[in-house]
Amino acid sequence: QVQLAESGGGLVQSGGSLRLSCAASRAALEHYAIGWFRQAPGKGREGIACMSSMDDSTNYANSVKGRFTISRANAKNTAYLQMNSLKPEDTAVYYCAAVRGGHWEPRFRSMCFNSGSYDDWGQGTQVTVSS
Repeated sequence: QVQLAESGGGLVQSGGSLRLSCAASRAALEHYAIGWFRQAPGKGREGIACMSSMDDSTNYANSVKGRFTISRANAKNTAYLQMNSLKPEDTAVYYCAAVRGGHWEPRFRSMCFNSGSYDDWGQGTQVTVSS
């Protein structure tokens, strides 16, 4: 079981950028698929980006495609979410999640946005985008 800890959240103006980090411990993150989720006040948890453990293929929700980038640095045992062109509607608590050996064939890749696909979760980090 991997332990995850997010950091990098904060307050940013609309149009700005933030990079979230997801530091892993107790296991090597390179063997895990990674997902980033967010939950805005009064709304359900939304999957926004994911990366396969097998080939590092990525998938993005339409709401963030072209603005957010998921990546990982195996040497640092850390995953990242680079967020550019932030909008007020991006305000939420952001979570990283992981599942060992996770990989989805292209026709099933949307399953990576399902929170039930992951076993391990971080505690979340708040991102607030002001208008």
